[in-house]
This record gives sequence, structure tokens and C-alpha cells, in this order.
Amino acid sequence: MAPHAAQILLTSAGRNWTGIDADFLHIPRGLSHVPGGKLHRLGMHFGPPVKADCSIGGRHMRRVQKPGDIDIVPAGVDGSWEDDADCRILRLSLHPSLLDQVAGELGRDAGKIELMPRFQVRDARLEGIGLAIKADLEADTPSDPLFIDLLANALAVRLIETASGDFQARDDRSEPKLSARQLRMLTDFIEANLDKRLRLADLAMVAGVSVTRLKTLFRNSTGAPVHQYVIRRRVEYARALMLTTTMPASEIAVAAGFAHQSHMTSTMRRLLGQTPGEIARQANEFRPNLQKSA
Repeated sequence: MAPHAAQILLTSAGRNWTGIDADFLHIPRGLSHVPGGKLHRLGMHFGPPVKADCSIGGRHMRRVQKPGDIDIVPAGVDGSWEDDADCRILRLSLHPSLLDQVAGELGRDAGKIELMPRFQVRDARLEGIGLAIKADLEADTPSDPLFIDLLANALAVRLIETASGDFQARDDRSEPKLSARQLRMLTDFIEANLDKRLRLADLAMVAGVSVTRLKTLFRNSTGAPVHQYVIRRRVEYARALMLTTTMPASEIAVAAGFAHQSHMTSTMRRLLGQTPGEIARQANEFRPNLQKSA
């Protein structure tokens, strides 16, 4: 039976992601084959369960694929799946260079970390990362690249843990924090660059720590993940501009680093419970009448 071609429903192509690619696919009933490539691949099942004959790197399994089931296919390894019904799969492709980088930051020897083909993995952390990436593909406005960097890094960390059998939960509260100087330099950099597309690697360089280390240190120091902190600061900066200037909302959105005005509106509504229009009306009520005072 000849393999069927998958239909791409959603894709990260063109979004300038770093270290990871993602496609949400409709897989027709029958045989599908994915040749080994340069990237590590994870396939996460969505939708109703389907029966499938699976083969990865010479290993075989007959199973019922259920929502949340994940197959791990290392770079260079072929995979084939013969499904008895149509299904939908989130395919995540991770660049080996990111895995090597994260391994080094964790103090691991990247050459000794070997990903193995695995069927029907059930892992809450991997599933959570997959759901977050799928939600971003579905969103009208893509997330800040900083958020995708964090997800890609978290995926690499988890794959390294599963490859080395390290499933022990870590207590982040025992980790040290950024020094006062590091935190000041980092927050000053964020404030000065709110209008730009911040990347996790840039922030790590400013703080003088690894990307993997920055995630934990920043959360311990501020109580919030770095991407949430940046989003909050953008919202607060935009609100301050609305209350103190007469800049159009479209210009404020650009100055605060939002993709566009509707992105700013939806984010402010979610975090503040107010829209830019409501904030502007409040500003007009309390702003001194400049014409009368002139």
C-alpha cells in the first residue's frame, strides 16, 4: 500500500521560530511514512482513538492511539504508521543543536545522551508543552518569540531527562536567584527594549547566565516566568501611555511591543479586565483640561 500524504492544517513555517518547528496535521486513513531527517520528531495524537500498526527504527507496535499519546522519533530514524481511521497529529521537530546546547547548560555530556525510538509515551510535561504550542498555532496573534523559546527549551530539557531516566521532580525553590545587579541589568534591558522582539538568548546574555539557567533564576527572583513578566510590563507601559499622552492606540501598541492594536486590546482585556478604549475614557475624565488651563 502506497503511503498517504498528510495535510498541513497549521504550521509554524514563516514565524521565525528558533530551535523548533511545529505542524498540526490531518493524517488520512491508511499508511503514512516519515523518512529519517536531521531533526528529532515528536508526534502527539489528537481526536478520537484509532487503531494503528506502528514501526520506528525497526521496532513495531500494534496499539490504540489515544489523545495525548506521544511517539518519539530521533533524528535519522524512519517511522511508519498504518491507521484504521483518519487522525490528527501535532508534529514537533526539534533541532539537535538545541538539544546539545541545553545538555551543556545542564552539565550533561551531549555525546552520551541518546534519544531512543519510543511508542505511546504518556508524559504530562511533554503533553503540556505540545498543547501550548498547538494553542499558539491556532491563535489569531502569535505569541511573543520569547514564549516559544521557553517552550523549545523546556521540550529539550524534558527529552534529556527522559533519555537519561531522570524523572525526579526538582524543587525550584531551592535554586539560587539572580543577583541584585543581574536582575537590575535584566529589567533595565527589558524596559529599554519593550518595543522589540525579545529573545531568550539575548536576555540570558545580558544576565551572564545560560538560557536554561535563566528560566529558573528569573522565576525565583521575580515570582513570574520571564515571558509573563515581559507581557505584564508591556501592558503596564501601554496603560501609562494612554493615561499620560494623546498618542493613538495604534502607535501605543507599536511602542509597547505588541504585534498590532488588536493584540494589545486582547492582552489588556485578559490581564487588566479593561480595553484601551475604557482606559482612554478614564484618562479623559481625570486628565486636566489643558485648554482651560492654558
